[in-house]
Amino acid sequence: MIAVTYMGGDRMHIDVRGHELTADQPVEDGGGDTAPTPTELFLASLTACVGFYAERFLRRHNLRTEGLRVGCAFVWAENPHRVGEIELTVDAPGVTPAKREAFTRVIEHCTVHNTLEHPPEVRINLGSGL
Repeated sequence: MIAVTYMGGDRMHIDVRGHELTADQPVEDGGGDTAPTPTELFLASLTACVGFYAERFLRRHNLRTEGLRVGCAFVWAENPHRVGEIELTVDAPGVTPAKREAFTRVIEHCTVHNTLEHPPEVRINLGSGL
């Protein structure tokens, strides 16, 4: 289970299996800019997931992992306010031309990407303290 606890200002403490993260908002949006925003953490999750699948593919095929890098750019959309476009750029110098197509197929099916392609039902419940 993931738990988020309010810390003051716009900061949130995030506990994931004992790993601690923080989320905040930029100064221009009223936060303290002490941590990434929840949206940036969401995008980082997708980017890291693609990187994980890329790294596993490279190691499984005895290809070098040095220089592997995944970058992420995004564009906002409105009505409703959300991430409208995401562009990932994968630099994987170890991929050989013969493995390029298979590599692409694998990284396009990371768990987070699959979740975005087939969105889950999200239910928000109010706790008993309300």
